[in-house]
Amino acid sequence: MAVLKVIEILGNSTESFEDAVQNVITEAAKTVKDIKSVYIKDMQVRVENNQVAEYRINTKVCFGIMEV
Repeated sequence: MAVLKVIEILGNSTESFEDAVQNVITEAAKTVKDIKSVYIKDMQVRVENNQVAEYRINTKVCFGIMEV
């Protein structure tokens, strides 16, 4: 039986939503092993001078619990 845990992580990027997701995965992988999926809960952008300045996401990262 698999047991999974979910944590909520906020991410951002000045490039794209896809880059923001990759930033979340890259940073989470530094301390979390066995990442299974990332659920994007919310997306938003910050606007400056009528242009998109930053892409922001609120994610739920799902990973396996390591057996001891």
